[in-house]
Amino acid sequence: MSASEPSGTATPNDGQLNSGTKTPGRQYLSAGGRPGGSRTGSETPSHRIENEPGYTTPVFSGKLAQQKLVETKLASSGFIPRNLVAGEVGWFYENLGIDDTYFANESQDVIADHIIALFGAKLLAYTKRDPAQLVIDLEKITEEGQEGKEGAVFIHTSEPGKSSTTGPGSQCERRIDARYLDNSTVEKAYRLETYRSAGQVSQTAPQQLRCYFVSRCEFPTPPTDNPKCLNKDGKTDIRLVSDKSFLEKASENTLNVYQDVMWNVEGRFGPVIEMFEVEGTRERRVVIGYKMGGTKNFFSALSDLYHFYGLFSARKYVEQFANGVTIISLYLNPLPQSSAPPIESTIFQVIKEASLLYCLPENPFFRTQPTGADPSVVTPQHSLGHAVQEATYAYCGWIFAQHFCNRLGSAYHKLKTVLDESDATHAEVLNNIKTRFREETYTRQSIMDVIFAHPDLIRLLYVNFAMEHYPASEEEASKLVPTLSYQRLQTNQYLSYDDLKAKLRKSVPNKHELAVLEAFLEFNRHILKTNFYQPTKVALSFRLNPEFLHKIEYPKTPFGIFIIIGSDFRGFHVRFRDVARGGIRIVRSRGKENYSINQRTLFDENYALASTQSLKNKDIPEGGAKGTILPSLGAEPRRCFEKYVDAVIDLLIPGETPGIKGPIVDNYGTPEILFFGPDEGTADLMDWAALHARERGAAWWKSFTTGKSAEQLGGIPHDTYGMTTLSVRQYVTGVYKVYGLDESKIYKVQTGGPDGDLGSNEILLGNEKTTTVIDGSGVIHDPQGLDRDELRRLAKARKMISNFDKSKLSKEGYVVLCEDQDLKLPSGEIVPDGTDFRNVAHLRYKSDIFVPCGGRPEAINISNVSQLVDDDGKPHFKYIIEGANLFLTQQARLWLEKRNVVVIKDASANKGGVTSSSLEVLAGLGLSDQEYMDLMIFKDGKPSEFYKSYVKNIQAKITENASLEFGCIQKEHDRQGGVKPRTLISDELSSTLNDLQAELESSDLFEDVSSRRNVLSRAIPDTLVKQVGLDTLMTRLPEPYQRALFSSWVAAHYIYEYGTQATPVDFYHFIRKLEKPLSA
Repeated sequence: MSASEPSGTATPNDGQLNSGTKTPGRQYLSAGGRPGGSRTGSETPSHRIENEPGYTTPVFSGKLAQQKLVETKLASSGFIPRNLVAGEVGWFYENLGIDDTYFANESQDVIADHIIALFGAKLLAYTKRDPAQLVIDLEKITEEGQEGKEGAVFIHTSEPGKSSTTGPGSQCERRIDARYLDNSTVEKAYRLETYRSAGQVSQTAPQQLRCYFVSRCEFPTPPTDNPKCLNKDGKTDIRLVSDKSFLEKASENTLNVYQDVMWNVEGRFGPVIEMFEVEGTRERRVVIGYKMGGTKNFFSALSDLYHFYGLFSARKYVEQFANGVTIISLYLNPLPQSSAPPIESTIFQVIKEASLLYCLPENPFFRTQPTGADPSVVTPQHSLGHAVQEATYAYCGWIFAQHFCNRLGSAYHKLKTVLDESDATHAEVLNNIKTRFREETYTRQSIMDVIFAHPDLIRLLYVNFAMEHYPASEEEASKLVPTLSYQRLQTNQYLSYDDLKAKLRKSVPNKHELAVLEAFLEFNRHILKTNFYQPTKVALSFRLNPEFLHKIEYPKTPFGIFIIIGSDFRGFHVRFRDVARGGIRIVRSRGKENYSINQRTLFDENYALASTQSLKNKDIPEGGAKGTILPSLGAEPRRCFEKYVDAVIDLLIPGETPGIKGPIVDNYGTPEILFFGPDEGTADLMDWAALHARERGAAWWKSFTTGKSAEQLGGIPHDTYGMTTLSVRQYVTGVYKVYGLDESKIYKVQTGGPDGDLGSNEILLGNEKTTTVIDGSGVIHDPQGLDRDELRRLAKARKMISNFDKSKLSKEGYVVLCEDQDLKLPSGEIVPDGTDFRNVAHLRYKSDIFVPCGGRPEAINISNVSQLVDDDGKPHFKYIIEGANLFLTQQARLWLEKRNVVVIKDASANKGGVTSSSLEVLAGLGLSDQEYMDLMIFKDGKPSEFYKSYVKNIQAKITENASLEFGCIQKEHDRQGGVKPRTLISDELSSTLNDLQAELESSDLFEDVSSRRNVLSRAIPDTLVKQVGLDTLMTRLPEPYQRALFSSWVAAHYIYEYGTQATPVDFYHFIRKLEKPLSA
């Protein structure tokens, strides 16, 4: 199956494209991705089958007897005149063409009720003198536990080829999706068969009936000797995982077709779409397979899709299988006497656009056209509708505009230049104004209204996008002729960026609406590559040139941005250098209001996290990066993560499988590698991502993720080896040394409890008197110091402070758990609510040093930082070592430093983990697959000697880098007489290192092979060099990575040794030292 086609522009009668309307270097593209009208769509899986039923309907032998009983019942009921009963029952049984399945499964009472309902509907239509008013709405739902098999029957009037917008038919399929199909699991799955009655409702009413039969699946018990239900070739045997009813009805040919589709689904992450031509007819059967639960509302969306192209379905089936596969089968036919394009052409359009529907089945911008309407003729109703491709583009542009319309504007910029952000009051005012502007300027609804108000302009914007990103060769493009997509458009020429911008400004006088539409244009202009036209995909992904970001809101421009859009999530990935690494965070929402806030702030959070990461990654090859995923309410976070990863991989590796993963238009033109790490909600998903990258054929799968399991995939867990804490402790002990403090006599407050990575290792490695620990379960405090042995017991067991032995508290000590209510403290104070107490406890206590090892970002901010100072102006803490990311805001750090608190910010203190992950990436890149399996993956649960040695190398590197940076910060602080805050020194140091590294990467210093060897031999851990050899490593490591490794090591060691005020002469002396090999 080939990629779905873009719409183009041409006058309806053009035989060839007007060469004067081509974009430079690009050609117009025809429907279905097939150049010229003569092509048959060979890229699409198309097969020819005999004209035989795919399912056999068992003949109900008791039908005639049942009919007589129903007649008797109706005659005695009195609702239908006796002289009409036989005719009404006969018509229902013999002329409507209802499948025998219905009569076999329903009781005579239910059938009688349905006939009465039909008769009543006829009477109502007659009184209105309008046969079109005849509406049937019959349903029977059998709940689990009720008499009969769990399931449902829905019957309603239905006009072929038209999606109902009112009446029972408008919601029937959506209800089936929501109640049964979307919620199907292997443990509780539902199958569906639906068909259109062959006859009309009555002699005077042309309507037909649409019948839906939903039933609970009955899967067989897997054989004890074959629990995976495999055949002799080691593949899933469809007969061993099928529902009982399906096996009874499916023909041999259907079983064979579904078997092949099932095998393809098992070997693929996205949907499998096949099309079959039925011999001797114009009927086309479309079969779609995917992993159960992979999308939602898909079945009902497909109806809207084929109706858009003037097709109707005679029968439809949804089958579920015990191996977690769903298969949908559609029997599609053209409407008789329709002016719509022929099914021989439109069927390919349906197939291509089904792939997009799988990604976004619920799209408010997709509207069907009137039945049989000529696509080249615009009517008021049709003008509101977009084809799936255009609607999908509109949806993606809608998401883009929500985040990137310039929300602050020039007024905010002027205000920012007047106010002093270092002033707490000014900073709070600016922050409040920024928040309000972002909430109210361009809302989701107002942007949607603009899209609906300008359908013709949205089509033009889509064409502008499509002409750039549809993957057609110049040879193909030269053969194109106008087809379906062209006829949908109302302009006869493609508009370039400048022409389209001028048209927008001429056509849209409203500045708000113009800004939204121009955001679409900027979206088009900055897309470097996309999987939009990939034949199969699970979510849409776009690699963007970040130059569109407004400097007022985003002063530092990232290197690259990815935006990922799925049916149940949206996500971003931002990186500040080509070679960059950072965690992927799942942002969870507690309710509708919180979800709405997260929608508005998702990119801003992502940008801030990536920016902070870039400061932290100052002395490693990878620059800062971060990814965020926002699941919709009720969505499964893991599935969202999996779709996010797969969609990103679509843009990182070339597609080489026609009909599955084909080539894309790559305007970036250079191979890219991203490195993902664990973050909130994704720590246990890193293994899956690495393995999935391997399944997709990525050569860099070993280094794609960090935080992998040690035993299974050779990861290096931070918590097991205390990697993050090693860095934090270097700053803690560095402070003690500078100020001549005895660690054993220091009192400490800590957030992040003994159950966490950083918190547990801080307890195990520290020797202070810890007075307070705050974690997810609550607060524990003892002014005399908490029992050290008990804290270490909890830390080793990774248990929260709720498990602390209270008998080991002094009489002044206490524990407040989150669930506590109206708890009395030893002082007599009453705590009304334990959770509220816990949330602000870090502002309550006093000690010598505060080490945040966990907690929410911005827990200390400009609004509450004043609570860390007594009434007499004395700070609660003398020293704060920020182990937790973003625990303090920048303004809060500076506010505290003005009051002589020694603050070491997170970007300096908390970098042990990123150093460890960086060297985990290096091992993945430097070792061959076999070496990696032998040396990094545990054998019999035990690490190799190489692994243990490599871990020691990493620990030594973390300690070295942290010690060097602390010394550099302290030296600079002393040089400036203690006037310049350490926070600003840390930022300046990070910026200086990052700038120098970027400069070195682009310099010719790397080209000197001797210097390169000398640096890399120092930068790469000895264990890896000795195992593989430096020459081999230099051939295996990608050149961009080698450049980053070279420049990061040189920049860090040069600045750490000579300081931020180093001169060119200093650099000359430093380079001279590197000319000597390491062995010398």
